[in-house]
Amino acid sequence: MRSKNEFLQLKGIAGLAEKMVKMKKDVVYSFVYKLLKFAFILHVITASVKRVFSGMNIVKTKLRDHIGDQWMNDCLVTYIESDIFDTISNNVIMKQFQDMSKRRGSL
Repeated sequence: MRSKNEFLQLKGIAGLAEKMVKMKKDVVYSFVYKLLKFAFILHVITASVKRVFSGMNIVKTKLRDHIGDQWMNDCLVTYIESDIFDTISNNVIMKQFQDMSKRRGSL
């Protein structure tokens, strides 16, 4: 690829990835293209993992050190995805718990 004039004037990996797709080199050099894609998403993945661990530190306090894995996962999902849970009204949540309680009582 160094011998191609089209690749000599690129600035950054974004330009390289774009040029590879335009010239169909992403098929020929599939591993190089995959490496470029991983480099693009690395920051997003790292930020997501940091967000999860930050949430875990908030949810799992010393008082709740001995909670089970499932309860911990449930708490983390509601904390991390709080923007989604904010769209659900309290009445809907209360109705869901009431329905669950009725089903458990009838068993």
